[in-house]
Amino acid sequence: MQSKTNILNLPVEEFVHPGTRACSGCGLAIAYRVGLKALGKDTILIVPPSCLTVLQGLFPVASTKLSCLNVTFASTAAAATGIIASLKTQGKEHITVAAWAGDGGTADIGLQALSGAAERGDNFIYFCYDNEGYMNTGAQRSSTTPIGALTANTPFKGKLQQKKDVPAIMAAHNLSYVAACSAAYPLDLYDKIKNCLHLPGTKYFHIHIPCPPGWGYDPRYGIKIGRLAVESGYYDLYEIINGEFHLTGASEKLVEKRKLVPVREYFRAQSRFRILSDEQIADIQKQIDEKWEGYYKQVE
Repeated sequence: MQSKTNILNLPVEEFVHPGTRACSGCGLAIAYRVGLKALGKDTILIVPPSCLTVLQGLFPVASTKLSCLNVTFASTAAAATGIIASLKTQGKEHITVAAWAGDGGTADIGLQALSGAAERGDNFIYFCYDNEGYMNTGAQRSSTTPIGALTANTPFKGKLQQKKDVPAIMAAHNLSYVAACSAAYPLDLYDKIKNCLHLPGTKYFHIHIPCPPGWGYDPRYGIKIGRLAVESGYYDLYEIINGEFHLTGASEKLVEKRKLVPVREYFRAQSRFRILSDEQIADIQKQIDEKWEGYYKQVE
């Protein structure tokens, strides 16, 4: 395990050109920029249709300096498998293959290919940047959209179903590495990528990505919103290394403090949750408290 990265020892080299087509205040732009610093220059990217294809720009212009293959929604992990095989035949196994897909292309459309690659143990890193909806096409609900959130196709009562726990699904594949991260804590993401580079098989990252237009908040508050999700215990930062789970970063510190920010503050900061009633918020708060009581007991 390496020492913690800070802003002073973060690599200076950039793999994303200044200026992208991302929305103002986009959390993905932060996570992607720092994530590529951790991956390094010997990396090939695979990206399906998503906010990231918009961020990178239209041919012949690209904001990403690394080699990138754009593929169909359902084939991200399958394409990664093919690239791995090609590199192996060329004796270039030092090159990292990294897939970056949104929650729609991961939890919904791309889950079958991802599960297959994980079961086979294909050696690549898969990043799901989760802005909790199909934001590139107008903020429709995905299976990772939280219960109660308003989207373009849940306009009256909000989403009625619970958010799909994709990291838990991937952990059930017995992967060498699974991590939950947030764009609001980019150095935590950087360190986790570095931690997993030497590990075999498929490595899975789930990154919580605040989205100003989709979530309904002023773009300048993106980091604040992302941190509220963590500080309230609503979204946890953790890693699972060879089956061993432990909280990381700000979430680990919350266990020491044993004091969570009321989840109401997170919900009321976003217009997508404006129809949540006090009773619904209280029920969600109860679920969070019960989850964290379990975390507290683990360290007693």
